[in-house]
Amino acid sequence: MSIHEPALAQADPETYALVQREDERQRECLRLIASENYASRAVLEACSSSMTNKYAEGYPGRRYYEGADFIDPLEQLAIDRALALFGADHANVQPYSGSPANLAALLALAEPGDTIMGMSLPAGGHLTHGWKVSATGIYYRAVQYGVHQTSHRIDLDEVRQLAQAHRPRFIWVGHSAYPRALDFAGFASIAREIEARLVADIAHLAGLVAGGVHANPVEHCDAVTTTTHKSLRGPRGGMILCRQEHAKAIDKAVFPGLQGGPHNHITAAKAVAFREAATPAFRHYARAVVDNAAALGEALRDRGFELVTGGTDNHLVLVDLTNRGISGRQAAIALNRCGIELNANSIPFDPRKPFDPSGVRVGLCALTSRGLTLEQMPTVADLLQAGIEATVSGHGDVDPAVASRLHGQVREFLSGFPAPGL
Repeated sequence: MSIHEPALAQADPETYALVQREDERQRECLRLIASENYASRAVLEACSSSMTNKYAEGYPGRRYYEGADFIDPLEQLAIDRALALFGADHANVQPYSGSPANLAALLALAEPGDTIMGMSLPAGGHLTHGWKVSATGIYYRAVQYGVHQTSHRIDLDEVRQLAQAHRPRFIWVGHSAYPRALDFAGFASIAREIEARLVADIAHLAGLVAGGVHANPVEHCDAVTTTTHKSLRGPRGGMILCRQEHAKAIDKAVFPGLQGGPHNHITAAKAVAFREAATPAFRHYARAVVDNAAALGEALRDRGFELVTGGTDNHLVLVDLTNRGISGRQAAIALNRCGIELNANSIPFDPRKPFDPSGVRVGLCALTSRGLTLEQMPTVADLLQAGIEATVSGHGDVDPAVASRLHGQVREFLSGFPAPGL
């Protein structure tokens, strides 16, 4: 007897309606959150495949469950593509996301209580690089470097002095909101001087590295962690690349150290994303992301906005709104009502609290995926300026009529640039 299986719209109208509304929002909003993107239809299709039904604890050829006949070649396909894309010795494609990948790298390459060093959160680093409220700052003795007081750039001489003073066993190089290129070779030199392990977190940069527009950290680092979404344009997930000498420790840290069964449907989507990232079209995309970010930064400066470090080398621009008389949180709330999506962000040496900081972070990965080019960046800057100028200081409010008008302009502007995958 066949089983009638209704589609989502019939099985759960409430969930279906929310999914449809999110699709609509992603089509009609100016998506400028630097950690977001549009996955392709092929990636989305793999995410929703029957691979989600299968348990597969272990690794290819060494599973704790039977029936991995097609899981093993699938995971190996993703591994092989990752190795070819980044030129690494070993890849683990099982991490559920970037934070678990970072925890696994620490578990494999350091001991609880060891001194580790990473970029501080207020300077643009990530929570999992030793910030005090993270497990990485609770179970490890975290020392954190910042940026130069005036240039707001990483000063490797200061990093070296800090490293020599504290002798960390493990050094992070990577960021969440730093608009300049990273000197992996310079960090590697410091790590060698004190015999520390060096790990690069390229969650924001992986697509730029794969596309050849940012330096590749693989040759300089003991391990490299990343997400597979953001600039890489894949599913929400994580990955670790490492030298062969660390392969067993990394694999053991991921499973059974931190995780159980891998998400096979996401592994399938990762394999698709790695294949897409190996194409000439993706290299063109990565170049366009960096060019668009630089052009938008220049357009914002022309309109009187202050940019942290004065510009960008990568996919993001960090804007200091102090001279606008509003906080980043107020601006982000108001802009969201206008159909412009970005996030409030601390700036270096920010006098405001982290939940209500002075800046906003603007990223170009998603808009570039929609096909926007240098020609459209002045219009994007105009829309940002209009929304920020309409923000009421102290509340993050914006006149509903103004918000509606701006959202209409955003919809019209984006109508010629279809959203991938949707």
